[in-house]
Amino acid sequence: MSKDPISIREDDYMTHARQILRDNFLRGLPVVDEGNKVLGILTDQDILNIRSSKSNVTVRGYISESPLITPDMDIRKAARMLLDAKQPLSPVIVSTSDRSIAGILSNADLLRHIQPTKVSPRNVGEIMTTKVETALPDDNISRIWENMLQWDYTGIPVVSHKKETMGIVTRLDIIKAGYARIGTTNMQGRSSGGSMKVEKVMSTPLYSVPPTTSVSEAIGELLRNDIGRISVTNGGELLGIVDRHDLLKACLEGTGL
Repeated sequence: MSKDPISIREDDYMTHARQILRDNFLRGLPVVDEGNKVLGILTDQDILNIRSSKSNVTVRGYISESPLITPDMDIRKAARMLLDAKQPLSPVIVSTSDRSIAGILSNADLLRHIQPTKVSPRNVGEIMTTKVETALPDDNISRIWENMLQWDYTGIPVVSHKKETMGIVTRLDIIKAGYARIGTTNMQGRSSGGSMKVEKVMSTPLYSVPPTTSVSEAIGELLRNDIGRISVTNGGELLGIVDRHDLLKACLEGTGL
């Protein structure tokens, strides 16, 4: 886990929380009360889900429940709890009886220390998601924003009109670029960039591996490049996508968790 994480209070404004995510390239923030007790977590998905057009919307009401992970917990058990919660990260509390914040644990932290088991899938071709929604470079950000909410996606690959892979647009890309909106307006009260094109926001390159890549190799690629997902391609053709959740789940095969 990482110690001394940045946290916010439930009465902080969502605009402030979003700014913290943007400035620190974070995917989530622990929410604590005045006594530094953990109330839950605010994720980038929660930020994108804001529908109110008011600028004084507070974190309260957008907090997601987080699993009760403690510093002395076995990392495989912590991984299972994170997977079951469908969260990319979670606050770590001092103990089940003391919910003071002790740190924060992400799926990337776990992947640095968990190895595949003897019965884990042999390669990414066995665990990849094959039904991959894609975006075009000239798609409007507003449409991608809505699609991410509808599909609960953290990132969408960008392909050319000739189906060639170009890059990826993620929740964090949209938030960093300032187009994550509150209702129909952004923080400055202007349009949320609905006419802005995906190519102006997307991250490049689109990192990719062949389907024969082992789970361990794929984990190494994600950690080396500090990315949340990697495409699976064959000769430039997009076959699927694998993310941290998929790889963490593969590492728990055969553990009974």
